[in-house]
Amino acid sequence: MNFKGKDIISIKDFSKKEINYILDYSKKMLDYARGEKYSDLLKGKLLSSLFFEPSTRTRLSFESAVNRLGGRVIGFADPAATSQKKGESLADTIRMADSYSDVIVVRHPQEGAARLAAEFADAPVLNAGDGAGRHPTQCLLDLFTIYTEKKRISKNKVVLLGDLKYGRTVHSLAYALSLYGAELTFVSPESLKMPKEVVQECKELGVEPKHTSSLEKAVKDADVLYVTRIQKERFPDAEEYNRVVGAYRVDVDLLKYAQDNLIIMHPLPRVNEIHPEVDKTPHAIYFKQAFNGVPVRMALLSLVLGVKK
Repeated sequence: MNFKGKDIISIKDFSKKEINYILDYSKKMLDYARGEKYSDLLKGKLLSSLFFEPSTRTRLSFESAVNRLGGRVIGFADPAATSQKKGESLADTIRMADSYSDVIVVRHPQEGAARLAAEFADAPVLNAGDGAGRHPTQCLLDLFTIYTEKKRISKNKVVLLGDLKYGRTVHSLAYALSLYGAELTFVSPESLKMPKEVVQECKELGVEPKHTSSLEKAVKDADVLYVTRIQKERFPDAEEYNRVVGAYRVDVDLLKYAQDNLIIMHPLPRVNEIHPEVDKTPHAIYFKQAFNGVPVRMALLSLVLGVKK
């Protein structure tokens, strides 16, 4: 398959066959991601890392991916230190980065910003999260995690928990899991339910998501519990946030209801929605999930730059 020059804006831009190809290619990158093997696959390539919004895992895993493959990174993690502070438009910032580098990674608080960036850049643009919109590379690493842990994506019973209204990771993941025919259950406060358009996408792919307010009931036969943070920064109203924060918490008492083979995922950062004592259980794989961002992003950069190993 030829991904050279392709923008990665939404998981919906990929077919199931293309996703499978990316996941299989990501497995080949594991030894390089761990530092057990060395490659100069991206030697001479320069990535512009443009983060208009805070990030730890996404930004660092992209930088790790580039550096471990012999490439280099320029960019910023604080827009206050850029010409945006002087009133420069996103379009002009992208044009500038396009002239300096071979590939652009952008995170922005406004939904649709990544697709706009792709219109102004000749280099491939990778969406590292756009507001409450989509987060395709996170989705791919989530699929990769389920694939490597469960040996398949289809036929898994997946519970998506927490902020389903503003959580861009679950918007992308619900669509992708439906593409594979996974069984979905949504658990959230009433005010943070999955958007109707995302539910409709799932139905159009042949999946009828279940809705429940009982987390204990949902985890009983679940294969995957995907937990999300109640995101204070997404709420237009502080009072709305205060009403729902702490609505659900995953702790060892909850795990008494779960199957032995349940895996717990979280895109991180977490605040108080998963008790630290859960970290010591075999269910917790969220830190392994975070590491998986490196091989997946290695694979994506290699593919869009046309330097496949």
